[in-house]
Amino acid sequence: MDGVIIKSTGSWYLVRLQDGKEVKARLLGRFKLENKKISNPIAVGDKVELLPEAENFIIEVITPRKNYIVRKSPKKKHFAHMIAANVDQAVLIASQKRPRTSLGFIDRFLVTLEAFRIPGYLLINKSDLYSKEEQVALRGIMELYESIGYQTMMTSFIEGLPDRVGDWLQAKTTLLSGHSGSGKSTLINLLQPNAHQQIGEISDFADKGVHTTTFAEMFSLDADTHVIDTPGIKELGLAEITAEELSHYFPEMRNLMGQCKFNNCRHVDEPSCAVQEAVQSGHIALSRFESYLSMMQEDDNRR
Repeated sequence: MDGVIIKSTGSWYLVRLQDGKEVKARLLGRFKLENKKISNPIAVGDKVELLPEAENFIIEVITPRKNYIVRKSPKKKHFAHMIAANVDQAVLIASQKRPRTSLGFIDRFLVTLEAFRIPGYLLINKSDLYSKEEQVALRGIMELYESIGYQTMMTSFIEGLPDRVGDWLQAKTTLLSGHSGSGKSTLINLLQPNAHQQIGEISDFADKGVHTTTFAEMFSLDADTHVIDTPGIKELGLAEITAEELSHYFPEMRNLMGQCKFNNCRHVDEPSCAVQEAVQSGHIALSRFESYLSMMQEDDNRR
């Protein structure tokens, strides 16, 4: 019996069968030992084969994944945590305030997607909160990411669902990510009103969202369109990405491969570095290069 994981609640998983029925299933213990560097052996989006067990089911087979996306585990050092599997694309929902999404966080998210060959979109929410000056600055940021190759949009979910968002999602399985309070659950409720996702308030003290989504969950809008809501991420630690390959996941740096003086150039302080020269000439944004250096430093600190 085949199905797809649509929710993980710890020891039990909710599986949607091919006929649309949803059943509870548990994972055989042997799967929990097969990859000791992943804190969770299965994730929302995984396709599985089940065996009946009393009133519920056992997950007997995890079908090979076409892809997956991981982050550094926030709880287990040197472990990665799988966020979702078998996704077609991902949308990062960001905001300028309440809560603020830093450019560094955006860059980390996009680098993670590049590493796993998953197309990404940037959606800046809460435009109703921004002054004209702030909107001008944000449009400049959007132009930066569009010049690299990412589609972007600014909107306010309190004004309804933009048609363009629906176009992005149509006939795809899409991962939604972002800080708590950025608007992921609001978007889910707009897309599927009967989802009844809880909306969190923003802490006035820290200007950060309060976690309302505890577990990742997949919602189906039609037979071919699915969205995966994920718990809000405070910090995004990179996993399964080495310093040597990091620049490959910045498209504007990848375009300069082979143009540095040294084949093993890390683009930090080496002479005749094409990347550093592109930063100096303005062809690579300083903010992106600073994000790159921050990620490189993080990798050096892990060694």
